Amino acid sequence: MKSFRIYSFLLFVCLLLGWELLASSMSELVLPAPSVIFTVLWEGITTGYLLPHIYRTTLEVGFGLFCGSVLGLLIGILMGEFEFLRRLLQPYVIASQAVPKLALAPLFILWFGFGMTSKVVITTLVCFFPLLENTVTAIQQTEPNKKELFRVLGASRWQTLVHLKLPAGLPSIMSGFRVAVILAIVGAVVGEFIGGSEGLGALIIASQGMMDTPLMFGILILLTVLGMSLYEIVNVVEKLLIKPYSKGKK
Repeated sequence: MKSFRIYSFLLFVCLLLGWELLASSMSELVLPAPSVIFTVLWEGITTGYLLPHIYRTTLEVGFGLFCGSVLGLLIGILMGEFEFLRRLLQPYVIASQAVPKLALAPLFILWFGFGMTSKVVITTLVCFFPLLENTVTAIQQTEPNKKELFRVLGASRWQTLVHLKLPAGLPSIMSGFRVAVILAIVGAVVGEFIGGSEGLGALIIASQGMMDTPLMFGILILLTVLGMSLYEIVNVVEKLLIKPYSKGKK
């Protein structure tokens, strides 16, 4: 495992060096060097210029991810448990995801204004579907033999759900959560693209207007770091949740 991390780090260093060499023969407007980008990032963070934008985007991602995950998990459980609800709601759920979020963003801004609410709504809608779909699948794919054992033991539907279906479906549910984390950043940035004066997405549009390519690349790096950090947090949470159920499985 450690050797793979070393190889991955060496590959990262090689990519940075290659990028630096390639950028040295090109205009900074087209492809800025990593050294230039990191200098811009350092100045933006130390002077406090980037901090309000990072805070705003992180807040939008956090609220949107929380709302989307809660809705996706709860509705996914209900649709997985009750077949009539699944048949009733599934066409509407699919329809809500078939419409491109970029097309819906101006409408949400019209309804909820240019503040944070419209971005949170967009992010919530983007995060909602992966968790819902994986939750429904996880509950439906519980092993029949185990369900029959719970039925023979006289377990109620609630007990079967809490002690069998959800624990058994945790890997699939957390897989949907990992997808939702990455999509949350996409949703927040899309909302800021359409209408926003604050946030990393709005700053990308501003840097494009100023022809400030190093700043644009710097913001993309910040978004990448934010996404990877959230992804790793989800991995840690998944291990903590699954650990009690994996004891003795070797």
